[in-house]
Amino acid sequence: MPRAVYILALGIFAMVTSEFVVAGLMPQMAEGLSATIPQIGYLITAFAAAMAFGGPFLTVALLKMSPKLALLALFAIFLAGNLFAATATGYVPMLVARIVTGMASQAFFGIAISLSAQLTRPEVRGRAIAVVMNGLMLGTLLGMPLSTLVGERFGWRAAFWAIAALTVVAALCTVLGVPKLGRADGEGNFRQELVAFRKPKLWLVLTTSTLIIGATFAAFSYFNPILTQVTGFSTGAVPLLLVAYGAATVVGNTIVGRLADRYTIPVLLGGLVLNAGFLIGFALLAHLSVPAVVFMLGIGLVGVTMNPAMITRVQRTGNARPLVNTVHSSFITFGVIIGSWIGGLAIDGFGLRAPLWLGAGLAAIGIVTLLPDLVRRRRPVAQPAAEPSLASQ
Repeated sequence: MPRAVYILALGIFAMVTSEFVVAGLMPQMAEGLSATIPQIGYLITAFAAAMAFGGPFLTVALLKMSPKLALLALFAIFLAGNLFAATATGYVPMLVARIVTGMASQAFFGIAISLSAQLTRPEVRGRAIAVVMNGLMLGTLLGMPLSTLVGERFGWRAAFWAIAALTVVAALCTVLGVPKLGRADGEGNFRQELVAFRKPKLWLVLTTSTLIIGATFAAFSYFNPILTQVTGFSTGAVPLLLVAYGAATVVGNTIVGRLADRYTIPVLLGGLVLNAGFLIGFALLAHLSVPAVVFMLGIGLVGVTMNPAMITRVQRTGNARPLVNTVHSSFITFGVIIGSWIGGLAIDGFGLRAPLWLGAGLAAIGIVTLLPDLVRRRRPVAQPAAEPSLASQ
């Protein structure tokens, strides 16, 4: 695997750490910015919305650049956003900083995934994507706890300074370790980039990704209250359980990356079926500690870890260019927003187990969106008519 692929993962690790930092430092940031906890929560929503809606526009603005130069431009924007956050004197400047970093983060995802496809042979692209996406998994596993630790020890602003320093390191590694490649065929032309979106199948494929991530985040967003108020774990045990969940995502992502190229649809189908089963099992047995942990780890193994197979499917349906990859990342972010938002509404109406049932329902719908591909795989290939032999002529 080219060294540059691991450097791209480091960049994504920095982006994801910045995305999650607010969640771990809500009380401190609320006090420092003279804001309420719900207002600090809106900073997370703003980041996600900026990713979903702003990222593709920023990608379009960078289409004329070479991939490496575009990544460095995004590092500069992302660094500026984090420096602005570290020095924010009030809530509005912090909100602006989160919007800027969210847009840069989404565009970086799309361009980095596209570049990983250029750097590797077609038959190992799924593995390369898995390496790049391990930056996401490790951001969940290590980035959030470490940034929270820094913020608690040295103040919440220090966490943003640390992310800024990590961004500089990732940018320098990119300068030194990522080759300067030209744009792939068709890149840089906005009209050519849009051609892929004329395919109805691409929109169905994007919808599948939204449902896979929505099913997972309907549960993940509410693991803390479920584990403490339903299962009965102490608040001190929850961070350790979430670290175990993060480790499960790293393992699952690596396995899916190995299988994504050859078994794209079977992997997605198996992941959705297993995820639905784990979510249903968690919903039924959430009051028992051992089954609850087993099912939670199962969700970690087959939830967000479907990313390499999802991305492989999107690239085969559309293309591997930056805009398709960025829009796909936006659909993934929609899944996060939908799962967490509707999950919260479900709790208000039906209690803490409701998001788990919601997640199972979204996974079931995701299976339905795979049916056209499954039918196509089972359809027998017509054999060409045999040529007449000389004896029959």
